Amino acid sequence: MKEQIKHIISETTNKLLARSRVREYCQARILQFLQESGVFRSCIFHGGTALRFLYMLPRYSEDLDFALENSSSTLNFGGVIANVCKSFEAEAYRIDSKINDRTAVKSAFIRFPELPHDLGLSPHRSEMLSVKVEVDSNPPAGGITETSVIRRYVMLNLFHYDKASLLSGKLHAILARPYVKGRDLYDLFWYLSDPSWPEPNIRFLTQALFQTNWKGPEITESNWTILVAKKLEDINWDKAVEDTRPFIEKPSDLKLLTKEKVFNTLKSRKF
Repeated sequence: MKEQIKHIISETTNKLLARSRVREYCQARILQFLQESGVFRSCIFHGGTALRFLYMLPRYSEDLDFALENSSSTLNFGGVIANVCKSFEAEAYRIDSKINDRTAVKSAFIRFPELPHDLGLSPHRSEMLSVKVEVDSNPPAGGITETSVIRRYVMLNLFHYDKASLLSGKLHAILARPYVKGRDLYDLFWYLSDPSWPEPNIRFLTQALFQTNWKGPEITESNWTILVAKKLEDINWDKAVEDTRPFIEKPSDLKLLTKEKVFNTLKSRKF
């Protein structure tokens, strides 16, 4: 595994980019081990890493996000994470985890101590690389699922939300958070710049907003762009763009991420 990682990062001298590539390889292997443990029979893959693996989103993502398909399903989250760690240990990697499974959104940090140092990405042996895994055991209703086979370092058979539901997840993040993350802004622009991307799953978005105590007007196919534009109106645009910079494959893409272009895209998008 380490030799493959070394090959992956040998093509770049940018240590930040190399670190992102290492994390992405670890994410792919975690997904592989989750797949082997049967997690994708009940857990739906979504979020930024899902967009990258499934649809080539041109930015790196830090977390692996899942939603339990059925609230009546059971998932031994701690056991699943323990099995992932054992699989890495079998390949002679130092690994540990920190688990929180006492809330509706169960989370774990899978950590690789010394890996950045071993790969020449850090002078500090104590530095570690980590991947956060989250499973929402009570996701909103209405999401549509499908399955895709992809190759991202390894072969993966991913159970995930469809395109319309993934867009709804991003719109929920923008509308429900008290602040707008730069990465959400970039992802929104990426979504809307693809004219073939389907309209958002309004039922799914409505249910998600209800879960987070949405106080705004009822969201519809005709007003969601207006509500999103209103939320983006007063953000610190420069700060949001800089928040995105460390995760972008091609920093020149950020020259396109202007307030004017994003708003024009929202206004012109006709579903």
